Amino acid sequence: MNRRTYSVYHLSDSPRQWGLYERLPLVDVTASKVLLALGANLPDGSIAPAQTLRAAIAELTALGIGITRLSRFYETPCFPAGAGPDYINAAAVVRPPKEMDPAGLLAVLHQIEAAHGRQRISRWAGRTLDIDLVAWGDAVAPDVETQTHWRDLPATDQARLAPDRLVLPHPRLQDRAFVLVPLAEVAPDWRHPILGRTVAEMLTDLPEKDREDVRVLLG
Repeated sequence: MNRRTYSVYHLSDSPRQWGLYERLPLVDVTASKVLLALGANLPDGSIAPAQTLRAAIAELTALGIGITRLSRFYETPCFPAGAGPDYINAAAVVRPPKEMDPAGLLAVLHQIEAAHGRQRISRWAGRTLDIDLVAWGDAVAPDVETQTHWRDLPATDQARLAPDRLVLPHPRLQDRAFVLVPLAEVAPDWRHPILGRTVAEMLTDLPEKDREDVRVLLG
């Protein structure tokens, strides 16, 4: 069996790419919700997507990122429609180490993705593993204006443009049932710091069909 190895980056010795992510003040994560969304729709070699999610969750724990709440797994239609197999999705509330900031957590998430064969070929290509940092408590990064710009981006631009820095909360959070349905299990009361809507309220705002398309994975 191949052993996956990771190196946890600190900001002082991180690779150049992590310089794109601006440092946020550390917050008391024991009192705040750090939210992750996980998904996969392609096998990692012989490993099925649901198994990949389970492995990623175990690897987060092994790297000192505590899982305080984990949703059930859901099967959701690929987005955009017809672009590939259905996704397996889940959400988690996590507790990073006290010394870790959002950029450090994002670096770890990207390392785990890469260890499972994630390739960033195109904006919405199929994925062996996708782990998004959805929210870090009530932090807004890098600022309200930038978050609002990416949140309000026209649909035609969403398919071809991506931020060059960490944007929190995730700018597509309020639009995606495959994120909000699992999140509603583990953090229904988390409130978007700009929109003022809770996860449960944002989920209710979506069309009924979008919500119904997200189905609990059986078996």
